[in-house]
Amino acid sequence: MRLKFGKRRAEDAGLEVTEERGVRTLHLGSQAIQSRMRISRPWDLELAYTRAMMAFLMFNPAPQDVLMIGLGGGSLAKFIRRQRPQTRVTAVEIDPRVIAAARTHFELPPDDATLQVVEADGALYVRQHPGTADVILLDGFDAGNQVAALATQSFYAACRRALRPGGVLVVNLWGRDADFPEYFARLNRAFDGQVGWIAVQSKTNVIVFGFTEAGAAARLEAVRAQLADLSKRYGLDFRGFARDFQWAPDIAPLLE
Repeated sequence: MRLKFGKRRAEDAGLEVTEERGVRTLHLGSQAIQSRMRISRPWDLELAYTRAMMAFLMFNPAPQDVLMIGLGGGSLAKFIRRQRPQTRVTAVEIDPRVIAAARTHFELPPDDATLQVVEADGALYVRQHPGTADVILLDGFDAGNQVAALATQSFYAACRRALRPGGVLVVNLWGRDADFPEYFARLNRAFDGQVGWIAVQSKTNVIVFGFTEAGAAARLEAVRAQLADLSKRYGLDFRGFARDFQWAPDIAPLLE
């Protein structure tokens, strides 16, 4: 099955939803996968990089407010809603077609007390909402490229201001992007070196974690005894996340 959404402007890339062997996929202007959902388990995280983004639970196991910049098919929002119904999720998405696709084809539920989807510019929204999130999940791509406004030094600094004490920014970057070293350096500067990362699928995706406070390494060591229980509870490989977690000074393997 192949469904296409109309273009908003002549120069816009089209949004496309495809389905094959029980898996539905969202594309936006390229063959790059924006989101993927197994129809029989719509709340699961089908893509490896989205599972790795949930590694923030090793550092903040009970966030009250999660802010998502970039909705895609809503996979992360659905997962958090199912696994942590007490956590409030706000998802900011600039493209109304993406919101419509998530609701129509990817089973994103309507807004309620714990889920709100906002059609807005994520870069502006973050700047306007300081100190409101415990976790920010940043996954901003358009037609296969990193959205430039969501990767500037000033934007990463605004993300830090939008986080409460003890907060975590989680960013999905493409490890093969020519600008990856600069994006990583900007994150490192914005968070004063309190940065870690997990490489996914041979560095196709690199999930970068920025911490507002020192002590994240100690928190990771403290939670190691609970990783098996976390893995069982959420159906994710937290022991693998902890094993693969690296810190900012060890960026050299990413640049090889």
